[in-house]
Amino acid sequence: MPRWKAFFSQHLRWSSTVTQALLLSVITFCVVLPLCCHRLLYSYFFIRSMYLDGMSEEVLRESLDRGQDALHFWQSTSTTAAVSSRFSDIAQHPELLVTVVTARRNEGRDFHYLLQVMRQLSGILGGCGDRRCAEVLVCDVESGPQENQDARLLEAHFKVIRRSPREQQRNRERINTFEREKRDYVFCLRKGWELVKPKNMIVLEDDALPGQDFFRVIKDLLSRRFALQTLYIKLYHPERLQRYWNPEPYRILEWVGLGLVGATALLLTFPYWNPCSFSFTLSTSHLLFFTIYFMAAAELLGRHYLLELRRLSPQFYAVSPATECCTPAMLFPGNTSLRVAEYLDGSFCVKGNAKDMVLYQMARTVPGERSHSVEPNLITHIGAYSSVRANPSRPKLL
Repeated sequence: MPRWKAFFSQHLRWSSTVTQALLLSVITFCVVLPLCCHRLLYSYFFIRSMYLDGMSEEVLRESLDRGQDALHFWQSTSTTAAVSSRFSDIAQHPELLVTVVTARRNEGRDFHYLLQVMRQLSGILGGCGDRRCAEVLVCDVESGPQENQDARLLEAHFKVIRRSPREQQRNRERINTFEREKRDYVFCLRKGWELVKPKNMIVLEDDALPGQDFFRVIKDLLSRRFALQTLYIKLYHPERLQRYWNPEPYRILEWVGLGLVGATALLLTFPYWNPCSFSFTLSTSHLLFFTIYFMAAAELLGRHYLLELRRLSPQFYAVSPATECCTPAMLFPGNTSLRVAEYLDGSFCVKGNAKDMVLYQMARTVPGERSHSVEPNLITHIGAYSSVRANPSRPKLL
């Protein structure tokens, strides 16, 4: 018998683990995962040409509907008295202050992002028992000739802060978009602190929609020891950047750990439950194969979807070193918001060195400073139309 026939007859029969491993890989990566994941936006198997446009339009329609509902909600005279009495009076030295930074949008005004965010906040602020979960400020940084109509509408319900005429005059110099955005952020940080002296502060941009468990997770984060030693905690990182195949070292360790745990658990299960009559054992070569198998499956499926399992409990949310992008939702424990304002004031922002990059570099280079990020995200970034950057005619999810 020729050598190649002998090789194939020996290794490519079902009792051979090589055959089993090859067939399992083909079925998993060429059949099962493509069928299950071709509509998952953050999976490698997502068929962009078929589904991206339709999904993007659906998300835009849902956001538009939420925006119109929020507009009618805040305009409704039946809710005005009740809501304004609950949120417009702000206590001094609260445990937590939420400052929402907003500016007028030239495009996408019908989506009313600010009104969506404030309606969501008004609904979840009462989920902490007798006392509301936080005090809330709206920081309107609009400096153009036209006013921010959504912020004006909310004045009947929330405290809205703006620059004084003198501060407006000082802020009229011509500067680039990134530096202006940074100065607006610093203004809101300092003004919020000066007004109420909070023990902790959250800054949300006006297109950061908090989830239902937002304040429960924040309470748990602030109770952890690391919160006493961090400059800031990022509450959002773009889903498309959450993959394992990433330069962040902790994700590589998480990825390898997931593969090892999955491989070990599966190999320990085979002696007790093995419907396909696999021949795998808890040997080094089989452990290595299944470690790589689970790592590949997790990456191709999408780390974002595995992170969603952590929403089962606030204690399951993971904390890791902060990444560079982005700042739609930030938690500043203690009085760190003042230090952050000083750090930002000391830097001039330009394209490629926006405020998120400045903060990331400060946390890495200033002795004693640390920064963290929480996963999964505590907010949904609904701002398809930016207030500070050029927008496409119809924004896409990717």
